[in-house]
Amino acid sequence: MNKIWIICQKEVVDSMRDYRSWSTGLFWAIFGPLMIGGILLMVGSSFREDVEKPLNLPVQNSQNAPGLIQFLQGNNVIVLPAPADPAAAVRQGDVDVVLIIPKEYRENFPLSETATVELVLDSSRQSASVNITRIENLLDGYSKYIGSLRLVARGVSPQVIEVVAIRQVDVATPQSRANLLVSFLPYFIIFAIFNGASPIILDTTAGERERRSLEPLLINPLPRRTFVLGKLLAAFPFSLASLGITLIGFGIVFNVLPVEKFLGTRIELNGKTLISIFLICLPIIFFASAIQMLVASFSRSTKEAGTYLPFIALVPSLPGLALAFFPVKATLWTMLIPTFGQQILINQFMRLEPISALNAVVSSVMTILVSAIITLAAVKLYEREQIVIGKG
Repeated sequence: MNKIWIICQKEVVDSMRDYRSWSTGLFWAIFGPLMIGGILLMVGSSFREDVEKPLNLPVQNSQNAPGLIQFLQGNNVIVLPAPADPAAAVRQGDVDVVLIIPKEYRENFPLSETATVELVLDSSRQSASVNITRIENLLDGYSKYIGSLRLVARGVSPQVIEVVAIRQVDVATPQSRANLLVSFLPYFIIFAIFNGASPIILDTTAGERERRSLEPLLINPLPRRTFVLGKLLAAFPFSLASLGITLIGFGIVFNVLPVEKFLGTRIELNGKTLISIFLICLPIIFFASAIQMLVASFSRSTKEAGTYLPFIALVPSLPGLALAFFPVKATLWTMLIPTFGQQILINQFMRLEPISALNAVVSSVMTILVSAIITLAAVKLYEREQIVIGKG
């Protein structure tokens, strides 16, 4: 262990001198929090403005429904003249939605018959979704209001048509209400772990081979596993730092920025949650360093290794993005997949859900076991003399 520690210290000192490499890795540690913070500031404020500001609604043939127009104007809607070609205007994005009131509306409405209006919209335009939802809710509210008045005029209670009343019991936490945003966090966390170790692994393997300093190192009368473990351990501090910076960044984003102003709810990300996520991610540091070391050692050059490592970091982090849209329940079999089990557990921590101790243990043990197997493969690779010239 003393010899492994000496090699580890040597690699750490060499890596610290190359500040450009490790600073690049640490940049990705703050990229995730900065990106989430930027999304909150831009999209969140834009959403709040769209909801609170008056709705500009182009209306065609507004004279056919004076009562409806008065209702809309009383609900923060500014009625504007409709464009000559409503469909073309919506398709081109000039307006979000156009309300068309046909002549039949004026004829059917006084007779208490169904009066139809048309909404011209583009459902594929996400920027218009807030305004479309607002006008749809207003029209639905007007329809129910007039329907109730018609029943009362005929001596019938409006409750007659309310066959089933729904009383919601919402058990959602602030985290689960902001589920989509929270579910992106495992992606950035895993990506930061891999990118924290990547520059160090690249420099101590393919980089040393190109500088021709690997051969003199391997001439020393030590088992090859000593060099592998020493180089592997040298990447741990940088990956740990990357993980810590990322978690601290997310803690600052969710606890300092006025998140509730943008999301309408506060996301709890306290110290206990951050420490729990940090501990559950520790085995991933071993896994990230081991698999990147194996790939970088097998590569023929630094350039080739630099091409492979970003993909190595991307593949394990992609399930984090998938979890944002296709939530997976934490089961024992999911814990058997390295990094995937941890990402599910991170989501549970973020959502303040109860965590199974068995799941946490199984995911950690499985990740460590796979990492040890990958490390053994790297040792076998270093025991071959071709490692010096990069022929794996």
